[in-house]
Amino acid sequence: MQHLPSELWRWDAVDLARAIRLRAVSAREAVGAVLDRCAAVNPAINAVVLVLEEEALAAAEAADAAIARGEAVGPLHGVPVTTKINVDQKGLPTSNGCVPWRDLIAPEDSAVVANLRAAGAIIVGRTNTPALSMRWFTENALHGRTLNPWSAGHTPGGSSGGASAACAAGIGPIAHGNDLGGSVRYPAYACGIAGIRPSFGRIPAFNPTMAAERPLSGQLMSTQGPLARRIADLRVALAVMARGDARDPWWMPAPLDGPPVPRPVRVALSVDAAGTGVHPEVAAAVRRAGEILAAAGYAVEERDPPDFAGAARDWDAFAHGEARMFMGETFERNADQGAQDTYRYMLEHCLPTDLDGYMRLAARRTTRQRDWARFMAEVPLVLCPVSGEPPFPQGLDVAGQQGFDSVYRAQQPLLATPLLGLPSVSVPTGLTADGLPMGVQIIAPRWREDLALDAAEVVEAACPMPMPVIN
Repeated sequence: MQHLPSELWRWDAVDLARAIRLRAVSAREAVGAVLDRCAAVNPAINAVVLVLEEEALAAAEAADAAIARGEAVGPLHGVPVTTKINVDQKGLPTSNGCVPWRDLIAPEDSAVVANLRAAGAIIVGRTNTPALSMRWFTENALHGRTLNPWSAGHTPGGSSGGASAACAAGIGPIAHGNDLGGSVRYPAYACGIAGIRPSFGRIPAFNPTMAAERPLSGQLMSTQGPLARRIADLRVALAVMARGDARDPWWMPAPLDGPPVPRPVRVALSVDAAGTGVHPEVAAAVRRAGEILAAAGYAVEERDPPDFAGAARDWDAFAHGEARMFMGETFERNADQGAQDTYRYMLEHCLPTDLDGYMRLAARRTTRQRDWARFMAEVPLVLCPVSGEPPFPQGLDVAGQQGFDSVYRAQQPLLATPLLGLPSVSVPTGLTADGLPMGVQIIAPRWREDLALDAAEVVEAACPMPMPVIN
């Protein structure tokens, strides 16, 4: 939906890019409007922790000059976006929310930042994350707490909580995030926007400031991905971010659109995929999304995918098992108390394993991937919750082991897809009775983000989301 030029901060990225190419509006106007919006609302939500006003305005002037010269431009030319403080951006700190890393200056851009720039996007600010990006809440001792634009008393999600809050509030139509255990999908859900965790290998990742290679779980399960207010913007952002980079040997040049699948497209609707119980409003959202897809011609059936809960448990054993081995000292030296507490609580869910157990886990991952691939050859889409609960009250994960356990139990629907390497989209379905965002998750076969996005676009069309009112 297009809005008046005076409200360019409301425009979608696709509309902005087209208007800038046609010289209907200028990049300077678009960037200026988003920076003005940031100045108006960011003090209330603390989503952007480094505003790049001077750099962004200079880039916008250069973008307009390129249009005036008739140069070929990228798909996001002149469009304002944000990046997260856990990826390298040349000349700026990659603090990852840690006080000791506030002066860790990136010598060059990370792969995903380089790809955004190559597409013509203009980075207007850097968004907040919890220390070491390891919580579903967003606060740290360096930059403080990020608030949900819909409710200051509820989490904006994590770890891309600054990204989701900024995007929902109108500080850029596209935000960069990353997702190891739901850190794109859950913040999108909590803030009432859309987010995609792409297939493993789709978007290249590399941070030049890394002191050492990531543990294998991070290499195989963490992905970069965009958040946006519209599915159409997710599509263009995904295509832009997916450009190859030789610094990531896991990157694959897979096509963004696959061959047609048999019609009607079958959808497995699983209200409680992880078997941990779901809130009534979560169940209602999943069923409503199923009805929307069925009305659009999808063949929707209540059916559980293969051992979702087992895949989530193996994610925990892999991710937290390696965290136990490799990250204890890092948390102790660099993280704030809240992050240290959640690290301690999460290890209670992950028993120590020996080398034999670790190797069996790695082998079992392949079995699970095969089982899901066979299932999805028959039923290409899985519709399920993002979380078992509406957005949590702020600080619930650090309210003792019991509080953390309640959060962790609800988040099980997020954990299977990283282990399996599958793409999944979080799309909003409206508001709860308490006025909090609600949404669902749509999972597709590997490399078939297009199928998940197609279905998410159908849900989006039937469930238009307003923008939050920020006081």
